[in-house]
Amino acid sequence: MQINPQAPAHGLPPSKWLLQRRWPLFALAIWLLATLGFRPLMLPDEGRYVEVAREMLLGDGSLPTLFGLPFLHKPPLMYWLDLAAMKVLGVNVFAARLAPAFGAWLMGAALYADVYRRHGPRAAALALGVLATCPFYFFGAQYANLDMLVAGLVTVAVLCARRSVDEPRHADLQWLFAAWSAMAFAVLAKGLIGVVLPALVIGPWLLWQGRWRALLRLMHPLAMLAFAVIALPWFIAMQWRFPQFFDYFIVEQHFRRYAESNFNNAQPFWFFAAVVPLLTLPWSLWLPSVLRKWRVPGSPTSTSASSTQRAEGGLYAWWTIAILGFFSLPTSKLLGYALPALAPLVALLALHSRLGRAIRWVMPAAASFCLALLVFLTLKAPGSHRDIGLALGAQMKPGERVVFVDEPYFDVPFYAGLKQPPFVLSNWLDPTIARDDTWRKALYDTARFDPRGAAERLLSVERVAALLCESGTVWFVATRGWQAPVSFGELTNVLQGKEDDLLRSAGVAQSHCE
Repeated sequence: MQINPQAPAHGLPPSKWLLQRRWPLFALAIWLLATLGFRPLMLPDEGRYVEVAREMLLGDGSLPTLFGLPFLHKPPLMYWLDLAAMKVLGVNVFAARLAPAFGAWLMGAALYADVYRRHGPRAAALALGVLATCPFYFFGAQYANLDMLVAGLVTVAVLCARRSVDEPRHADLQWLFAAWSAMAFAVLAKGLIGVVLPALVIGPWLLWQGRWRALLRLMHPLAMLAFAVIALPWFIAMQWRFPQFFDYFIVEQHFRRYAESNFNNAQPFWFFAAVVPLLTLPWSLWLPSVLRKWRVPGSPTSTSASSTQRAEGGLYAWWTIAILGFFSLPTSKLLGYALPALAPLVALLALHSRLGRAIRWVMPAAASFCLALLVFLTLKAPGSHRDIGLALGAQMKPGERVVFVDEPYFDVPFYAGLKQPPFVLSNWLDPTIARDDTWRKALYDTARFDPRGAAERLLSVERVAALLCESGTVWFVATRGWQAPVSFGELTNVLQGKEDDLLRSAGVAQSHCE
C-alpha cells in the first residue's frame, strides 16, 4: 500500500478527530488489555519492578523499596501507576502490567494522531495496525518494566514538539507545553533519557532543515517551567533525604552505565541493527522496499522518493537512526532500549513501503503469531516461582519469617502477599559483589541509603542461625538440592517447584542457640 504524501493534511482539532475516528484507539486498548493478566511474571525485571510497586503500596508511596530497602535505581512513575492500579483493581498481574500497557497505548495514540493529521484515516489505521501486530510492541506492552512507558512518552514528546513548530513563524504553545510535559513524565519514568532522546531527535532534524529559530522557540521559558514543576520535586525530595542520591542515580546509573563496560548484557555495536528487524517480523520484510524508495535520484533502477516524500519521511528516518545509534554506543545493551525507535520505524513501513494486498493476510498472521507466542509463554512460564509464592501465602502465618537463599526470588513476595519483607542469605562479604552488575549488587547498594536496614535484611549464615533462635517458624526458598548448615536444624520440604524448593524450619536444637 502506498500513501500519497501530497494528500491534504487533516488538521482537525484533537477532540474532533477523536470523535470521528475513535474506534482504532479503543480497539488498540482492547488488544493490549485483553491478555494482560494471562502470563505469570518473568524474572528478573517483572518480578523486581512489580514488587517495588507492591511495597510502595504497603509503604508511604514516595520511596521505592525492594525487600524493605531503598531501591533508587530508577524514578517512580511506573511504580506510581502500578500502585494506583493495584489500589483500585487489587494486587494482581493485570494491575501490575497496566503501566507498560498505558505507555504502549500512548505510543499508538500519538502515532495514529500524527499520521491521521498528515495522511488521513486510512493511512493512520494502517500505521496503527502494523504497530499493534508487531511482536516487539505487543510484548513490550505486556512486560512489566520501564522501557515501554518511557518509549510511549518519548514518542508523545517528539510528535508534540514537531507539531509545535509546524508553522515556520511561531511556536504553538499548546503543543509545546504538551511536549515538555511528556518529557517531564519520561524523566520520571526512566531518568535523563526522557529529555535527551527527544532533544536528540528534534534538535538535529530542525538544524538539518536550517530552522535554528524554531529550535530556539522550543526553549520557551514557560514550557521549561512546566517541565521543572512536574519532573523535579521527587528528585529534590530524594536528594534531601539521601545526600548520596545524586552520585548514585545520576553519575553511576546514567553516565557510568553508559560509558563503562562492566555492566551486564554486553553486546557488539551492531546488536540493534541485527535484532530489531527480527523483533519486528513480519513487517521488517518490507524494509528493503522503504530503502529502495530512498535511493539516490538518477540511479538507472531507482524508484526513489520525491523530494516531498524525503522531507515527509526525514524525521521518521532520523528518529530511528538516532535512537538505535545512541544505544549502540555503550557496551551494555538491552532489547527494551530500542522501543523508542519503534513508532518511527513503523511509520516508515506503513507510509513508504509497498505493502499492497499483502496487508490482508500479513496483519492477521502477525496478530495470530503474537497470541500463539503469548500462549506458549503462559504455559511454559519460564523462571516463574508462582507455585512457591502461592503455597507460601496459603500456609504462612502472621509473624513468621521468610529467607531467600542465594537468589532474589523477586516474584515470591508478590504471589505470597507478604506483609513483611523477606531476608536474603548470601555471601555479602564477597568483594566481587561491588563490581559485578547483578541482583546482589542491586541489594548491596541499598546499604548506601539504609545501612541498618541492609545489615538486618542481608544475612550471613550466622545471622540466619540467630534468627532461627529468636523467631518461631522460618520459611526458606532455595534451589533444588540446597544443603542447609547443621545450625539451621531440621527443615521440612513443603513444596518442590520446577527448580526450587519451599522449606519450613522444624525447630532448632537449643545447643545451637547458646
